[in-house]
Amino acid sequence: MSRDADLITRAAAGDEAAFGALVREHTPRMYRVALRITGSPAEAEDVVQESWLAAWRALGTFRHESAVSTWLYRVVTNSALALLRRRKPTISLDEPSCQSTVDTERLAVPGPEGRVVRAEEVDAVLRAIGRLEVSQRVPLVLRELEGLSYEEVAEVLDVNVGALRSRLHRARVALLAELKER
Repeated sequence: MSRDADLITRAAAGDEAAFGALVREHTPRMYRVALRITGSPAEAEDVVQESWLAAWRALGTFRHESAVSTWLYRVVTNSALALLRRRKPTISLDEPSCQSTVDTERLAVPGPEGRVVRAEEVDAVLRAIGRLEVSQRVPLVLRELEGLSYEEVAEVLDVNVGALRSRLHRARVALLAELKER
């Protein structure tokens, strides 16, 4: 049994410390996904909080058929999509706080000028992703930015892998079109 599965089992039995450990472990990734889907730091925080409440309520229903992280990605994705349905469809990733989630130190670009240019390119890609339709943005965020496998993304979105590949292809084409326009 994985550490996360053990924590879920203990949390479902009422161990608040185990639930706290899950929250500490998974909140940064959940926030990143929520931020990239909603485009707003404040809304992303709300989504993560709602997601943890939903996860707490559903602990007893977790069937251990998938990884805990996959289940949590599904919870946060569904919460973010519910928020988007409740508000006007305007997305902006132009806020500096959204852009700062990119770890430019890890990028292998020589010299300070190269890092600045690379950071500007990353910011342009994030803004372009923010302009995509939600149906294209979500699978792209999960697959390309969060690094989930095709199978994991398909499970989170409750689609088959073939449908996911089709969505990702359309998302990549739309992203390239967005980047060419700017």
